[in-house]
Amino acid sequence: MRNAVLLTLDPDRPDPFPGWFTVGDDGRLTAVEPGEPPAGVAADETLDAGGALVGPGFVSAHSHLFTSGSRGLGMDQTLYGWIEAMTRYTAAADTDDIYWMTRHGAQDFLRNGITTAFDFSDAGLRFEKESAGVARFDSALPDTGFQHAQLRAKVDAGLRHVHSVMLGQGDVDTDAALAQLDDVVALAATADPDLHLRLAISGTVQWASSRDAATLEVAAMRRHGLLNQPHFLENPNEVELQQSKFAWYAEAGALGPDLVFGHFIQTTDEILQAAAAAGCGMSWQPMSNGRLASGVAQIPRIRELGMRVGMGLDDQSCTDVSDPWNNMRTALALLRATHHDPAAMPVRDVLALHTRGSAEVLGIDDSVGTLRVGRYADFLVVDPRRPDTGPVWDAYGTYVLACSLRNLHAVYVGGRQVAEGATLCDPASTEVEAQVHERMARLRAEVDSR
Repeated sequence: MRNAVLLTLDPDRPDPFPGWFTVGDDGRLTAVEPGEPPAGVAADETLDAGGALVGPGFVSAHSHLFTSGSRGLGMDQTLYGWIEAMTRYTAAADTDDIYWMTRHGAQDFLRNGITTAFDFSDAGLRFEKESAGVARFDSALPDTGFQHAQLRAKVDAGLRHVHSVMLGQGDVDTDAALAQLDDVVALAATADPDLHLRLAISGTVQWASSRDAATLEVAAMRRHGLLNQPHFLENPNEVELQQSKFAWYAEAGALGPDLVFGHFIQTTDEILQAAAAAGCGMSWQPMSNGRLASGVAQIPRIRELGMRVGMGLDDQSCTDVSDPWNNMRTALALLRATHHDPAAMPVRDVLALHTRGSAEVLGIDDSVGTLRVGRYADFLVVDPRRPDTGPVWDAYGTYVLACSLRNLHAVYVGGRQVAEGATLCDPASTEVEAQVHERMARLRAEVDSR
């Protein structure tokens, strides 16, 4: 790749700069340099960016890909009311249905420049709202077949991912839950290691009625060295009850670099200080938090305390348009309006959070999130002249503030083009779309006729 304005997000070198890079047969970057490639650089294929902006693929630190066929539901609901509306039809899905829903979500991410995602797989457990601030999942072991199908779907779509699974809920046998997890770990070990980057668990303390949930999560984390990302302190209702459960994690020994709090909005400064001191991270979903009226996370204070922060697109049915540019601009607007201070979130920082920051908080920054030698060549070609946004005074300013999906002209994963504009290169993409429309229509008919 030559004739590009590179936004490498490499913390060890200044950018942007006009430059070039090369990709090896393994899909990883072998050189990233300013200027023109010197004589003698050989390649099977040369791409000319024509002066366009080229940055790393976005990393979503928090996603639910199976919800891709459920957009626009629960329009005027807060979190638990929206979940009831969104899962009305997906709760009736079988293993084949969930495969196609997840693959649909994965290819939607790729089309929009999101090349890596932390994906919370659907556990197949029934969700029930007790009040605006209290909800439960079935007291049962999750459906392993569901989880396996969602892993296959991401691999088949070509999306890099961290695959996250939920453990048993309620009064379940610990040995049975851990044995089931062993099965998931064994299957994940057979997945394409270039696409399946890590396995994680989806913590459930937010919905649990017993401290045993935190104990089980810690046992699972230590058994296989897993990351744990729980949805935690998200809901603006029953806040004191939610906050009291932070002690469950602390007393179970869960706090540490492998615990990443999803959302982490209804916090106290004491909770923030304890999480930061232990090395925990958090994932921030500004579009989802706004859509569901969940609130605004204390990102400036969280970063001041030294916590790692990544950004996610969350459910495709509560972010609705999986647009990382919209997510970044929403993040800027929420924080700046809340704090009355543009320094609450600088433009360069918000792009770093949605790329390198997400990779760091997930522990996969040795593979994705930046354009650095040795990382995968996952990159976007973004042209501010088609359609024209005017002169580029600052590449970061134009990239984050003035560009959007309409300027995203190409998406590459491992040096291989996967999308041209809004068109996917995968010949199976139209079949995926047809499958999702057909299956969601069937599920709607089945559920609504009961």
